[in-house]
Amino acid sequence: MSDPRPTILIQLDTDLQPSVFDSVVAVDSGVDHCFRHGGVRPEVVRDLVYGAIFTRGPAELHRTAIFVGGSDVAAGESVLEAVRTAFFGPFRVSVLFDANGCNTTAAAAVLAAREAVGGSLEGVKAGVLAATGPVGQRVARLLGSQGSVVALSSRKLDRAAALAARLHERNGAVYQSCEMRPDGSLAPELSDSAILIGAGPEGVQLVSAEVWKQLPQLKALIDLNAVPPLGLEGVEAGDRGTERSGKRTWGALGIGGIKMKIHRRAIQELFTANDRFLDAEEILQLGQELGRHEPR
Repeated sequence: MSDPRPTILIQLDTDLQPSVFDSVVAVDSGVDHCFRHGGVRPEVVRDLVYGAIFTRGPAELHRTAIFVGGSDVAAGESVLEAVRTAFFGPFRVSVLFDANGCNTTAAAAVLAAREAVGGSLEGVKAGVLAATGPVGQRVARLLGSQGSVVALSSRKLDRAAALAARLHERNGAVYQSCEMRPDGSLAPELSDSAILIGAGPEGVQLVSAEVWKQLPQLKALIDLNAVPPLGLEGVEAGDRGTERSGKRTWGALGIGGIKMKIHRRAIQELFTANDRFLDAEEILQLGQELGRHEPR
């Protein structure tokens, strides 16, 4: 029997220069060839997809897959929709969406949160700080899908309220909205959270250590910012379930280790079939399965 066709990952990046990071992860995940396209816009997607689906027979299409990335998550979502539109019948390949690492990072954060509260997020109150950014939105979306009651904060209350409405319509979960306070204190909607997740921009402190240390119901803090000052004061970037003032803490590097495992697993999953579609929920599921099979 002849050897199977080599695996090919077609990287569609909305940035002018395709992400080297994503290409290296692809190679480290065992991909044989990575074809990198930069500056991709929806209007050019169809021909790129046709090149992927018409060069191999239907029985071989599971050896080809598409990765949609780039630093602009909204632009990536437009490309993703163009990819889906180009498929028809059996002529399709598996697709992973992880623009700016939004989905793999969010999945890693939610898995850490679930571990911190004993394995289930059902009914657990969680607060997402700077929730209207691309990663924060997906963290909130996944927390809600796991049964959490989620408080969303933003510098602009109307943006938080609009996000809460969209997410509730999507998954039926309970979302509250509140304004982020510049003095490092917390709005009342956040003060009874069991979990606080900081998803803000680099170098911006979102809450002071003095505040979170006084929250009796708080069990865990997860900070997704690695650039000082960190979003959650008192959390270190390398924390991974570290005990601090009676709370468990995860920093951006600690979350990053989990994220990398999920990212590699997602790449490998693409080549198990030709119809996998990996967005936030599917990536979280892979992370859950990965955790169950890892040695304790």
